[in-house]
Amino acid sequence: MSVAIVGINHRTVPLEALEPLIIGPADLPKALGDLSSRSHLDEVVVLSTCMRTEVYALVNRFHGAMADIREFLATWSGQAPEEFAGNLYSYFDDAAISHLFRVASGLDSASLGEPEVLGQVRRAAEVARREGACGPVLGGAFRHALEVGKRARTETAISRGVTSLAHAAVELAAQALGGLAGKKALVLGSGEVGRQAAQAFAQMPGALPVLVASRARSRADHLARAVGGTAIGWERVPAALEEVDVVASATTAEAIVLTGPNVEQALQVHGEPGRPLLLVDLAVPRNIDPSFGALSGVTLLDMNDVAQFVAEQMKERRAEIPLVERIITEEVSRYASSVAARSVAPLVSAVHDRAEEVRRSEVARFLARSEELAPDEVAAIDLLTKRVVAKLLHEPTVRLKAAAGTAKGEALTEAFRDLFDLEP
Repeated sequence: MSVAIVGINHRTVPLEALEPLIIGPADLPKALGDLSSRSHLDEVVVLSTCMRTEVYALVNRFHGAMADIREFLATWSGQAPEEFAGNLYSYFDDAAISHLFRVASGLDSASLGEPEVLGQVRRAAEVARREGACGPVLGGAFRHALEVGKRARTETAISRGVTSLAHAAVELAAQALGGLAGKKALVLGSGEVGRQAAQAFAQMPGALPVLVASRARSRADHLARAVGGTAIGWERVPAALEEVDVVASATTAEAIVLTGPNVEQALQVHGEPGRPLLLVDLAVPRNIDPSFGALSGVTLLDMNDVAQFVAEQMKERRAEIPLVERIITEEVSRYASSVAARSVAPLVSAVHDRAEEVRRSEVARFLARSEELAPDEVAAIDLLTKRVVAKLLHEPTVRLKAAAGTAKGEALTEAFRDLFDLEP
């Protein structure tokens, strides 16, 4: 059995090519069920965000598993495999674990060191466990990844001063508008990205209270209260476009949420000198029609623009990359050692069981041939023999665990089975 990963992300394809392969939170159980039903995948976790879709799997046949995952992605996206297969990346065993640790540490994010990805990794594993797709192997790998991500952020400055993509988008909006003092923002969506965007707008110096709209009105109310803004009903969005200066859209809708008539009507107001309308699309799939960027008086920014902006702010954090990579190398080795140690655990347990069986048998024979002993004497004999057996087995089992996963470990494993007459 081996751990494998097949993925596609913002580094390998442009945003428009990534969109059909994104698996939203509501669709994740269905996707996990599909993948889990395939013959070559024994455990599965899907990590799908606005910037990546990755399938982690415990596989019994590498090539068969790769074919299973590619077929799933083709069916899910409605594309022929050859349309995207050349942009997929895949990793196996230690390389797969190393990639997972890089993701959790923020080294593979558009915003280097971003803290949000750690929560995304955690939620991916939680959903997979809940759906019965993630077992002990991937569960252990993802728990270790969370430890690595925390260690990277504690021991290095990879996340120092880091803002999320949503915060970066607000900074980019401020740059585009010459500051947000006296400007009003509208946030569409009350999920994680929408929350981050609303918080970032509320924290900008001089910005007016934020408007928040969501199809789930109760969530919009909660978010608006949290940032000192105002919640509006979804039906009021067209009118709100006329009074705001910037719109950040981050809904989970899989279709355009801002229509042509809405924007054109708003432009009649924004057509006044000095009243440009800035649209920031933080959703994947996109919420705003890309053609709006060609309208006079409208500036449209999407995740590609935000990622490029973030890349320009990364020089100081890049200096921390070697330190994080050193941590990842150490942790991959530690993970491999722990997996190897677990692999010999059944053998160690069998050896101790065999030794205990012999000890009990010999103690019983001794007691049967001896004069009647006091209870405390029987207890002393029992304790003494237990200690002798434990001390005799301690060093051999320590060496077996230490050598696990190596050629020496395989030789010791065979020797243990032979010497103690254990079944393979």
